[in-house]
Amino acid sequence: MTKKESDLTVDLSTRRANSLATLAGSVRSVSDANLSVLPDAAKLIFRGRPAAIQAVGDLFGIALPRDACRFVEKLHRSVFWLGPDEWMFQAVGEDATELMDSLERGLTEHPHSLVDVSHRSDAFAVAGPRSSYLLNHGCPLDLSLEAFPVGMCTRTIYAKATILLSRPQQDTFHIDVWRSFAPYVWELLDEVRGEFA
Repeated sequence: MTKKESDLTVDLSTRRANSLATLAGSVRSVSDANLSVLPDAAKLIFRGRPAAIQAVGDLFGIALPRDACRFVEKLHRSVFWLGPDEWMFQAVGEDATELMDSLERGLTEHPHSLVDVSHRSDAFAVAGPRSSYLLNHGCPLDLSLEAFPVGMCTRTIYAKATILLSRPQQDTFHIDVWRSFAPYVWELLDEVRGEFA
């Protein structure tokens, strides 16, 4: 490559920008229902049969939840049940490519599907004693502790957006939403929080 050709080299690498970063910078604090952006995470969608399910759980360090609509957390890693043979792996602070490569190496003998969806969605928390009330302005689910206990997750909607909703603590919900809808959901929730301000 000549000097002139090297001057034309273009950097095609991508840097992930959180779709909520600007909105989160100006959010007001409302103790009854706070909004906060969750850290970026590696996110992989896995589908497989029983032998692959056992193997990938051993590799990831968390046994995959087999009960419908449940998730399991261990340190900075989580596994969400999305369907009878579908789970989402989440690892905060880990490189998605490295995680995927390590899982793929351990699954070579098992038919499966493993897809990196890390750039597809952003996640944020709704926390506080009025968080379920706030969510019910746009989500039709019964979010009482009896119907939606700690450790539960499900795909549902908020207004016109599809979300993955989970409950890691009694008064805390996490929303994972496709990047193109994330500001829409955030702004709707922030508007409803005006009731408490």
